[in-house]
Amino acid sequence: MENPEYLKSFNVQPFNIFDLLPKRPVKQIVLIDEIQYLADPSNFLKLLYDERREKIKIIATGSSSFYIDRKFKDSLAGRKFIFNVYPLNFGEFLKFNGEAEMAEEKSAKKLSSYYKTKLEKLWEQYIIYGGYPKVALAKKEDLKKILIEDIGSSYIKKDALEAGIKNTDKYYALIKILAGQTGQLMNSQKLANTLNLAHKTVEEYLYIMARSYQLAFIRPFYKNLRKELTKMPKAYFYDLGLRNFFLNDFRAPDKRSDKGAYLENLVFTEFLKRGDNLDSIKYWRTQDKKEVDFIVGREAYEIKYNTKSKPSNYKIFIKQYPEIKFSMISREDIIKKFYGWKTV
Repeated sequence: MENPEYLKSFNVQPFNIFDLLPKRPVKQIVLIDEIQYLADPSNFLKLLYDERREKIKIIATGSSSFYIDRKFKDSLAGRKFIFNVYPLNFGEFLKFNGEAEMAEEKSAKKLSSYYKTKLEKLWEQYIIYGGYPKVALAKKEDLKKILIEDIGSSYIKKDALEAGIKNTDKYYALIKILAGQTGQLMNSQKLANTLNLAHKTVEEYLYIMARSYQLAFIRPFYKNLRKELTKMPKAYFYDLGLRNFFLNDFRAPDKRSDKGAYLENLVFTEFLKRGDNLDSIKYWRTQDKKEVDFIVGREAYEIKYNTKSKPSNYKIFIKQYPEIKFSMISREDIIKKFYGWKTV
């Protein structure tokens, strides 16, 4: 829909789409990108579904649910399925790099020394440069950085401008601050003071970041309102390569001072990619600052880069919520837990 001729034609009459399709007696599947550019996208899809669904099936995509929320005037209840498409998981990353056989292996036995070394190298690329498809396909690290820079500047600037943000410098500055505060409690009023912005403006920026899939914000898990509840969310990036761009740091995690936050963000993205709903991912924290990184359904996870901490350090949570299974996740555990390989 970035093509002005198509946009004008479909705005005049949705059925003009059939002028672009080959004449076939079977139902055709059509993908329409950036559907939100239409003047009335909900009416466009509704009309095609109600009157031509035996002839056409639409897959409609948009880079930001912020614009989709703003442009859609009808819920299309009963006429749609919604899918969130996240950056590649590691198995998909391997396939993009010509390692489909390794991606499908997932055997319980330990990998050979050769495959272990190869897997570790690919894993390091994945967690440093992220899972945007074009970045994953790039073979050289310099090109990966250029592509991430393009995503971090051009695309995010485009999202900000289309959302009506005029001060993109402050928008960028806020993202950079959040990149350095991954996994920490996010106080929007303090952020407003730091950036010399109105609190309402910062809240608007955060909303656009979330709806544009730049950052995700998770809420606290609580049952005891007096002892546990805090309104402040935590921020995580959907893609680690993008976070590294805003930090201007593409070093391996074991050479970084933020390795704990790095690993925490990585595990957060793995929850999403295995199918956990964003609203189901929470954190636990008491007023006296006892904390568990993630609560996902009936499971709790504490993320530590190294395995020095012991579950006994979290006995208050374990005692208070015996029905929730508590686990520690270290760097060495991630491949095994989310992808099934014995070791890396």
